[in-house]
Amino acid sequence: MQDFATRTEPHRRELLAHCYRMLGSVHEAEDLVQETLVRAWKAWAGYDPARASVRTWLYRIATNACLTALEGRARRPLPSGLGGPAGDPGAPLTPSFEIPWLQPFPDARLDDPGLRLARRGTLRLALLAAMQTLPPKQRAVLILRDVLEFSAAEVAGFLDTTPAAVNSALQRARAGLGGLSADEVPEPDDTAVEAVVDRYLRAFERADVAGLVELLTDDVVMEMPPVPLWFRGRGDYGRFLERLFGMRGPEWRMTRTAANGRPALAAYCRDDAGGFRLHTLQVLAVREGQVAHNVVFADADVLALFDLPAAQPAARASEGRP
Repeated sequence: MQDFATRTEPHRRELLAHCYRMLGSVHEAEDLVQETLVRAWKAWAGYDPARASVRTWLYRIATNACLTALEGRARRPLPSGLGGPAGDPGAPLTPSFEIPWLQPFPDARLDDPGLRLARRGTLRLALLAAMQTLPPKQRAVLILRDVLEFSAAEVAGFLDTTPAAVNSALQRARAGLGGLSADEVPEPDDTAVEAVVDRYLRAFERADVAGLVELLTDDVVMEMPPVPLWFRGRGDYGRFLERLFGMRGPEWRMTRTAANGRPALAAYCRDDAGGFRLHTLQVLAVREGQVAHNVVFADADVLALFDLPAAQPAARASEGRP
């Protein structure tokens, strides 16, 4: 079966991204990729390269494994998908762990830089949250056709239906996205984005609320799963930051990472021992030189996906040197 491993292993990472788009959970996507490869291994003797490439064959198996897994399951939302914004930045921050929240996807899980860059806009959290509202088969058709660019005939073969039925489902899925598109969105200039994120990082480490608010769009959105609250607008965002720094103190450390094709920041707050402990992961969307969306994740299981250190020492490595 050495030939099986050689032929299938190169597709593992893109299958992970596919299952994640379908399920909204990195943990479940990893399980479904493993299930896909087990199913493929059992069926390898019957694989016919004249009918489909290994990649196409694996996507068919993975898609159907995902559809089976999704039967009877609730969608994975972000807080903004559950109702209107909170009107009070001082509202209680009570987590709702019974809700199966949409998880962020660590860019490092894709390994290959080329794969990380390819169509990275299709992993953005706002789009994935909208996809979660679609019926599973519509979601599958949308991803297979608009993201992965399989033909209607190929998708019909995956789902044991007709090209006409696939095209009809695709139209309904596109209409159900509420104005969002699975087509690749123009990426902002990386240099400009990096500059904005660096300014945000430095202002956050200083607990500089005015400096942070200056970097926000007027209609900025902040949401904080597993807390089912979200805020819209610079005013409420700023007032929430004032509350946060009042509760956790003004001393912070920030570490750069990346999630869902977007810049992300791991935030560390000062602890009682004088060091810094991991507090949250912030996934930022930058638009026209300003932060337009910040999804702040505080769930320990989500933070563990990013292999972040749980704590940082009181002094930076470069501090205290002559």
